[in-house]
Amino acid sequence: MSSIFTTPILTPLLRVVARAGLRVTGWRVDLGALPSPPFLFIGAPHTSNWDFMLMVATVLDLRLDAKWVGKISLFASPFGGFMRWMGGIPVDRAKSQNLVEQVADTFRTETELVICISPEGTRKRVDRWRTGFYHIARLAEVPIVMTVVDAESRSIRLLGSVKPTGDAEREIRDIQRHYRGFNGIIPENGFQFQE
Repeated sequence: MSSIFTTPILTPLLRVVARAGLRVTGWRVDLGALPSPPFLFIGAPHTSNWDFMLMVATVLDLRLDAKWVGKISLFASPFGGFMRWMGGIPVDRAKSQNLVEQVADTFRTETELVICISPEGTRKRVDRWRTGFYHIARLAEVPIVMTVVDAESRSIRLLGSVKPTGDAEREIRDIQRHYRGFNGIIPENGFQFQE
């Protein structure tokens, strides 16, 4: 199924619009050399609804085929089909399901795929990151590419990448350290790092 990132004729036009929108608003994408897909893209801090538009513009600018994971309420009628076309994968956190395995399986069937996830899981302030991103990457055997929404410099920047080994607690803590000192669009909604 085609998406905003793979629709013939429309995607190239949207790419021009995305680049123009980034330029007009003063945002820049500075991700340097990304690994070849497949990989899991994490973006933080996630503090505003504008983060979604920045993610879409960034993926269009980079010419990636990407999907993103979002709460199931975003996919309610009448917008469900549109959200899926935008690359969305609905997540129902209230139901016990094998979400990690399902998303990891998506990597196996779409070998050039990039999946975007916000480890905070919401744009509101949280006390801890959700860990599903880590377990998806480990099970799918793909690297986690760390990007930051740096509102101060108005840039989307690459912080590095890591291939999970299975020591989740230590490795997630190490990943979080890369994000210290960065503020999102609404700084008071940002994750509070523990020492």
